[in-house]
Amino acid sequence: MRIANLSGRLVLIVDGKAVDVERASAGRFAPDPQAVYERWEEFRAWAGTAVLPEAAAFDRADLGSPVPAPRQVLGIGLNYRDHAAESGFATPDGLPPVFTKFATSISGPVTEVRLPAGGHTDWEVELVAVIGRRAENVPEAQAWDHVAGLAVGQDISERISQLAGPVPQFSLGKSFPGFAPIGPWLVSPDEFENPDDLELRCTVNGEQMQKGRTRDLIFSVPALIAGLSAVLPLLPGDAIFTGTPAGVGLGRDPQRWLAVGDELVSTIEGIGELRQTFVA
Repeated sequence: MRIANLSGRLVLIVDGKAVDVERASAGRFAPDPQAVYERWEEFRAWAGTAVLPEAAAFDRADLGSPVPAPRQVLGIGLNYRDHAAESGFATPDGLPPVFTKFATSISGPVTEVRLPAGGHTDWEVELVAVIGRRAENVPEAQAWDHVAGLAVGQDISERISQLAGPVPQFSLGKSFPGFAPIGPWLVSPDEFENPDDLELRCTVNGEQMQKGRTRDLIFSVPALIAGLSAVLPLLPGDAIFTGTPAGVGLGRDPQRWLAVGDELVSTIEGIGELRQTFVA
């Protein structure tokens, strides 16, 4: 199952076209894309048996984030060994560093992003897992049962802000407007042959910058859910940015930053792509 946010309305994606959920369900489910996660099991049951009207074509520029207003956005740092090495950090012994991207940074899959003046703005393609059932002290073996679906994410990062000061400001440096594109839709875990092994890639102006597989995560999606839920409840509709593989601008020699006019394309196997263009 694939769901999306089309011009602020919840839709099912069927063969690349959209079915409006409120209309198809005769008002049973609200049009608000975020509201569906509170009734995820009920929604899944309905979507699996409903006789749907004919789907309609749409413009992907009209897609918003499939999780537009999560109560918690959790970012995971240094969750690939090659990225930890290129960043000059040791591989974490326990749960990797956890930060937030504030919800106002969330955007849809096709956007223009304003570059902060005088900054060093970097890219980080990531798998995003969205919670569909409250998770508290969840064993790793049961963690996938709490995931509504997976999406492509970009943890865009302004490195000067992130690393300045006596203590790094990870959350602020990663939360400028448009710095958390998510999409193009949410794909339920049952759609994948193996949701723990997906290829992810990103390019800048057609040049490949990152390529990796989620099987190389130090903490897999289930391990992250188990570790995080042992500390705090994960709520329906929460989003977890699971970490990025090597190839970011910070780790290059010479270092490379996004510039006005650059096009950043981020892709995950079996899900789709994000496309960001950067402006002054």
